[in-house]
Amino acid sequence: MTQPVKIIMVEDDHGHAKLIEKNIRRANINNEIKHFDEGTAALDYLFSDEVLANGPLLILLDLNLPDMSGTDILEKVKGNERLRRAPVVVLTTTDDKVEIKRCYDLGCNVYITKPVDYESFAGAIRQLGLFLSVIQAPDIQ
Repeated sequence: MTQPVKIIMVEDDHGHAKLIEKNIRRANINNEIKHFDEGTAALDYLFSDEVLANGPLLILLDLNLPDMSGTDILEKVKGNERLRRAPVVVLTTTDDKVEIKRCYDLGCNVYITKPVDYESFAGAIRQLGLFLSVIQAPDIQ
């Protein structure tokens, strides 16, 4: 039996986190969402035995966190044998072309700039819902 995809949201702005979750729920995605407001706690969780032994995951990642850069998290996740297939969606205020290119080079799957225009965000979330319902994210084992 395949396990449902768990959504890991790393976002320090609680207003943005609530908006993201509201839009995910509005798109009829009922997967579990685990929210972290700092990178260290998110990394501790992602590299815990619980996560490494189970899967699959989808990571929503802000780049501007109080304790570290989201690109550091992206690099660690994509550099790990067990986590590297987990899709990563970067949601950030940075629209710097160099930063966007760096995220794609490090392995992010989608890059969305905040504050997001509701329609384009809703479209991306609907596609994400479609992705979660039709495509099984690869198990990390």
